[in-house]
Amino acid sequence: MASPSAVPDVFTRAVAGLRADSPRPEILLEEIAAPQRLAPYSFALSATVLRSGEEVASGRLILLHDPAGHDQWRGDLRLVTLVTAELESDLATDPLLPAVSWTWLTDALDMHAASYTAIGGTVTQTASTRFGELAGPLPTADLEVRASWTPLSDDFGAHLRGWCDMLASTAGLPPPGVSSLADHHRAPAT
Repeated sequence: MASPSAVPDVFTRAVAGLRADSPRPEILLEEIAAPQRLAPYSFALSATVLRSGEEVASGRLILLHDPAGHDQWRGDLRLVTLVTAELESDLATDPLLPAVSWTWLTDALDMHAASYTAIGGTVTQTASTRFGELAGPLPTADLEVRASWTPLSDDFGAHLRGWCDMLASTAGLPPPGVSSLADHHRAPAT
């Protein structure tokens, strides 16, 4: 990254917008080292999503800025994300899961009025079973969402809130203010 005095205002404002919002308490955000080879200026956040004290999803949100712009980006700023979550094994084979997972992102961005263009990405669902020397826990299933989009407004808080909502949906968190039935029906301690 260039020296602080040379950082463009548009990038500085975008970073400030991503730092200004705080998500729901189950999502822990942390600034991390950003990739340096993707664009002249970059900033990155990692997220850990907790449910009942256990990590159920994680993600990274990277802000890229190239003052020269990119034709594919249709602008000079780009947001890039990778979100992963462990699923219940019966969901891993659901043929509708990729399309539903994609709408978790687009609906969340739209709900927060995060204006964007040139959105694209992939959704991958996998199921793993361990054998032999690696035998261990029951089969696992995972979901991975990779996406990028070009923000069209200066409201980067809206993009962060939308991204956090997508993380919450991916992790299976109930909407804010609603508790899960599982949280209320635990067996009493003996």
